[in-house]
Amino acid sequence: MALSGLSLNGLTIFSFCKTPDLQTPSNLLVLSLALADSGISLNALVAAVSSLLRRWPYGSEGCQAHGFQGFAVALASICGSAAIAWGRYHHYCTRRQLAWNTAIPLVLFVWLSSAFWASLPLMGWGHYDYEPLGTCCTLDYSRGDRNEISFLFTMAFFNFLVPLFITLTSYRLMEHKLSRSGHLPVNTTLPGRMLLLGWGPYALLYLYATVADVGFISPKLQMVPALIAKTMPTVNAINYALPSEMIYRGIWQCLSPQKSKQN
Repeated sequence: MALSGLSLNGLTIFSFCKTPDLQTPSNLLVLSLALADSGISLNALVAAVSSLLRRWPYGSEGCQAHGFQGFAVALASICGSAAIAWGRYHHYCTRRQLAWNTAIPLVLFVWLSSAFWASLPLMGWGHYDYEPLGTCCTLDYSRGDRNEISFLFTMAFFNFLVPLFITLTSYRLMEHKLSRSGHLPVNTTLPGRMLLLGWGPYALLYLYATVADVGFISPKLQMVPALIAKTMPTVNAINYALPSEMIYRGIWQCLSPQKSKQN
C-alpha cells in the first residue's frame, strides 16, 4: 500500500511540476491532496519496516514524531478532499474559474489547520502512543480519561464530520444543479462514499473509545481501520488524478517526453 500510494501520487506531483498546462488553481487542490497522501504512504512505509522488525526501533521521540506526522497528513488528506469538493462546486455551479487568490489561502488553511490539530497532543491535549501491535504510533484512544475523551470528540467533529458534510453537500448541490442538463462532469457520489468508507472506521473507533473500553477488542482487529485508511492514498490518486484527462496527459508526457514532443 505504501509503495502504491507513493508511486501514483508521486507521478501526480511530478506531472504537476513538469507540465505548465496542469499548473492551475483547481489542480493545486489536487496537488495538495497528493502531497498529503504521499505523507500517509511514507508513514505507512515506516510502519511496514517496523512490522518486519516486529518492534518499534526509533524510541519514544521517534514515536511522537511518527504520530504527529501521520496525524497531520491524515487530517490534510481528509480536509483536502473537502476542499476539492468545494472547488468543484464553485467551478461548475458558479461558472467561474477558481482563482489563485482563493486556491492558495484554501490550501494554506488546510495544512495549517492540520498541523495545529496534530500539534495539540504534543502540548498535552490528547496523546500519541504505540498502536495495539506496538510497531507504529498514532493518536492514543485507549486511556478513556476526560482529557482524551474531550479531544477525540472535538477532533472527530471538526476534522471528520465537518469535512464529510462539506463534501456531501457540495456534490449534492452540484448534482441538483447540473442534473437538469443531463450531464454530470464528475462523479458526485463516489468521493463522499470514499471519505466515509476510508476514514469512517477510524472515526468510529475513536468515538467508540470515548464511551466504552476498547481493551476487549483484539489488537489485530483494532488495526483494521488503520489498514483501511492507509489504502486511501491509492484510492484518492485513482479517483482524483488519473481520471482527469489533463493530468493523465501530463503523466504520459513525463513518462515519454520524446514521443510527446513528436506528437
